Amino acid sequence: MCGIVGYLGSNGAYEILIQGLKRLEYRGYDSAGVALVTADGSLNVHKSRGKVSNLEQTAAAGCTAGSIGIAHTRWATHGEPNDINAHPHVSQSGDIALVHNGTIENYAVLKKVLEEHGYTFRSETDTEVLVQLVDYVRSTTPDCSLAEAVREALLQVEGAYAVAVVEKGDPDTLVVARKSSPLVIGVGDGETFIASDATPIIGYTDKVIYLKNNEMAVIRRGEPLSIFEIDSHTPSKISIKQLKLSLAQLEKGGYDTFMLKEIFEQPTTLRDCLRGRITGDCSRVTLSGVELNKDRFLQAERITLVACGTSWHAALIGKRLIQDFCQIPVEVEYASEFRYGNPVLNDRDIVIAISQSGETADTLAAIQLAKDKGAFVYGVCNVVGASIPRATDSGTYIHVGPEIGVASTKAFTGQVTVLTLLALAVGQLRGVIDSSTVQSVATALNAMPGTIEETLKCNDAVQKLSMFFTYAHNFIYLGRGYNYPTALEGALKLKEISYIHAEGYPAAEMKHGPIALIDQEMPSVIIAPSDSLYDKIISNVQQVKSRGGAVVAIVSKGNTAMKDIANFCIEIPDVPECLTPLVASIPLQLLAYYIAVNKGKNVDQPRNLAKSVTVE
Repeated sequence: MCGIVGYLGSNGAYEILIQGLKRLEYRGYDSAGVALVTADGSLNVHKSRGKVSNLEQTAAAGCTAGSIGIAHTRWATHGEPNDINAHPHVSQSGDIALVHNGTIENYAVLKKVLEEHGYTFRSETDTEVLVQLVDYVRSTTPDCSLAEAVREALLQVEGAYAVAVVEKGDPDTLVVARKSSPLVIGVGDGETFIASDATPIIGYTDKVIYLKNNEMAVIRRGEPLSIFEIDSHTPSKISIKQLKLSLAQLEKGGYDTFMLKEIFEQPTTLRDCLRGRITGDCSRVTLSGVELNKDRFLQAERITLVACGTSWHAALIGKRLIQDFCQIPVEVEYASEFRYGNPVLNDRDIVIAISQSGETADTLAAIQLAKDKGAFVYGVCNVVGASIPRATDSGTYIHVGPEIGVASTKAFTGQVTVLTLLALAVGQLRGVIDSSTVQSVATALNAMPGTIEETLKCNDAVQKLSMFFTYAHNFIYLGRGYNYPTALEGALKLKEISYIHAEGYPAAEMKHGPIALIDQEMPSVIIAPSDSLYDKIISNVQQVKSRGGAVVAIVSKGNTAMKDIANFCIEIPDVPECLTPLVASIPLQLLAYYIAVNKGKNVDQPRNLAKSVTVE
């Protein structure tokens, strides 16, 4: 959600900024812009509604010179997507340009005060209020530097932000700051890069600094980097990390889209996720985050999983896994609702926060609340160095590599895999899971990359099947037990990328209302592996069929009986019941993908959606 790129060095900034914005397109946006300061101090701003390609056309008619600049992709919050509301915003004086991710909660109060001091506003954004506030501080405080003006302005701001600021007349200074919104600094040879995440920096340098919460950095040409706390102005210790990503991971690798690439990457990503976490004989699962916090897991009286979107669906599966293997009561909460529900927590509680990006604003807020109440907070995250791994007490990375497609695929299976490992590890630690269960589940989990490869062979069949349902207006997804959350996830994938209305339900709940919707125009996707609830779900399939509904059934390999009932069957390999979501999710991802492609939709960048939701 929104993206920031900045550059100060000896090369032309414009091309670097545009390339960076293109790498951030996966985050979701509706307008883009760039501000450049030329060698003689001129400030040139170009911005446009729509894609980065629109910005390039707009900028081509103006000046794009300069070796310092900032750029932005905006996902609209305050004000509609248009050229005026697009970032960068420029102060009334025309001297200061600023880009901003996040939300200024007290912008209305600040705006009123600034209007009383003669400021007028062109846009509807909270960001323009911030740049005018910086300008006001700069112009009314004697001998005030740009950096000090930004710091003083931010001290008056309530909310979340990542900002980058440049000034007319100064081609040598770039000021950045963050609070509850990510910002990364790339350290090159005589040049410095900034970005919302590391993707725009890859290929230029592998040395990065993750700016901490409430920190500010001043980047001056030819001078050492200065980082300090916004509140106290106390200098911060600079810690340079090495990036372990490559350009190849950010490219499509011969696939038509990132989403399809990421679906087919899952055998590889799960190998990376599992590596070193299961012993060679599959008798034991080891997670360092659990091993280093044994007492917390031994003494835990309750576990609460907090997450949003696809991660929430993984959490629902995690709940069943932990309760089955660990015999600990588990609750699952939407992170966005958790902190408003006055949760009762103490030092015997464990809160597990799940997020692909590690920057989800609601999840970060839930983490802070849990820590304030004394709970032990464990993170499950994909992005190394993100805010959530730094905010939690311990945790586990899913290690599935960068996920560029907005609709999550490989991150979901990575999260479910880590939650399975976590449940097995904690169950062993607490002595409540028998060795034969560990052996069978760990063996099947260790073999999962190959099992997913086998599952992906359904690709051609699903592609063909998708043509029958491209113009459906509604879908219902049904599952039971471990696969009720899988049904929710399948419905979400279809909604996200095809814009077809779809709902997931526990199959038994169909009789309590949703069955009224079933007719010839309402196809049902029913997850029916050969597990302990198979006989139950057969009756649900028959109920749909008797009302004229078309059924797509996801069944275990070798199930021939279902072919006599369902309209279409997609076979998946037989695995232990607790692992069926991993294999059942594959055809559901492919079905959503091909229906969306058939409809001509942009599957990598669905409308109105953002990859990383960094505002409430």
